[in-house]
Amino acid sequence: QVQLVESGGGLVQAGGSLRLSCAASGFTYGSYNMGWYRQAPGKERELVATISTVGMTNYADSVKGRFSISRDNAKNTVYLQMNSLKWEDAAVYTCNADGRGPWFGNRYWGRGTQVTVSS
Repeated sequence: QVQLVESGGGLVQAGGSLRLSCAASGFTYGSYNMGWYRQAPGKERELVATISTVGMTNYADSVKGRFSISRDNAKNTVYLQMNSLKWEDAAVYTCNADGRGPWFGNRYWGRGTQVTVSS
């Protein structure tokens, strides 16, 4: 079965760093664009970063220069390195897979991992 399992969330002080991981299984991972979304209480879910099947990246303006998305296709894993964390970054972070080519239209979601930022 398809699985996207996030890990690496937790409590961090403002200015600190965390690295989130998303382990994928049950689908053709290398044919999917990958992304990270986040949602804070009372706010809409927003796209944080994406990485294409060939490694092209995009970032929300709010995280550009602080966050970095990467993928290891050999390990079927996507990462989100988060540096210089701000209070506003606190949210549930969710991994997303978006199919390309013959898998266009397939989308999968993880259950999320909580990031909490304290002063």
